[in-house]
Amino acid sequence: MDDTAALKKTPLHALHLSLGARMVPFAGYDMPVQYPAGVMKEHLHTRAEAGLFDVSHMGQVIVKAKSGSYEDAALALESLVPVDILGLAEGRQRYGFFTDDTGCILDDLMIAHLDDHLFVVVNAACKEADVAHLRAHIGDQCDITVLDRALIALQGPRAVSVLAELWADVAAMKFMDVRHCRLHDVSCLVSRSGYSGEDGFEISIPSDKAVDVTMRLLEHPDVQAIGLGARDSLRLEAGLCLYGNDIDTTTSPVEAALEWAMQKARRGNGARAGSFPGSGRILSELENGAARRRVGLKPEGKAPVRGHAKLYADAEGKIEIGEVTSGGFGPSVEGPVAMGYVPLSHAAAGTLVYAEVRGKYLPITVSALPFVTPTYKR
Repeated sequence: MDDTAALKKTPLHALHLSLGARMVPFAGYDMPVQYPAGVMKEHLHTRAEAGLFDVSHMGQVIVKAKSGSYEDAALALESLVPVDILGLAEGRQRYGFFTDDTGCILDDLMIAHLDDHLFVVVNAACKEADVAHLRAHIGDQCDITVLDRALIALQGPRAVSVLAELWADVAAMKFMDVRHCRLHDVSCLVSRSGYSGEDGFEISIPSDKAVDVTMRLLEHPDVQAIGLGARDSLRLEAGLCLYGNDIDTTTSPVEAALEWAMQKARRGNGARAGSFPGSGRILSELENGAARRRVGLKPEGKAPVRGHAKLYADAEGKIEIGEVTSGGFGPSVEGPVAMGYVPLSHAAAGTLVYAEVRGKYLPITVSALPFVTPTYKR
């Protein structure tokens, strides 16, 4: 029996195969991990020109108040996230996360204000649980509609000039702007965002038109198809969390160094402080700090240190202090990079810790994040 038969396929699945992609199971989907060029070249191409990613496995959801009021939809969603949604201007989006009653992270997501409703993008592995979570907690106030659309990401310094050939107004967009537009005569939703550390865009497309729009972009000499392998190394260099690795139901937003995503209105003395799951713990940690922290890690030498490697305070491996959550080789950094959790006593940049790799204790220096300078258009 073909093990891939049970896997879901994105609208671009046949296109990936035609481009020679090596496919792997990921979050229940058959997804391209790399193309013939290989992960290293795909990564560097994205940093230098423009890479195109299929992220159609992610969930796209409309949250609209039954009253028709944006304010009602925003306040309803605020009951589930420690983020200022009411103050989000129309045509703008921001990063957020669902929290649970223990103050830990159920999933991270992007939230956009479009006219009278919210457009929410959630992770593939969590999307069914996220939709159930929304319906269970705010379904009496809001209609929760799951969209059947493709989603692609065009990332890199040449992304704006490439996309401007199809829609000139894209050049005026700023980081986290969201706009409706027509690309190749197809009605699309474009946000100036992404998960690579580069300037770029995420484009929601009707599923039946996804191949047409994607092929049009791939025809450009600056654009190359990029798989999940390079997507992971790009986001790791950019210091961006991957749900299930760096954040999950055992990590709080403050431990994860995500304070920046919680605006003043939802904090201690803010206009709408608290009133989200786990607010007691999260507001306390915002005020007093958490016992541990997600940090950047730079191993010495060329050998990557992978996720789940234990971290120690000493070279003999007697004092365990934490764990690596993501790690690999950073092609742009030209060396191994990683992220993980350590106690506050070891979280300062420059602190030396040790990772256990095949019975040896390798020196690692705590590093500021990100490892590469982001090029977002502010």
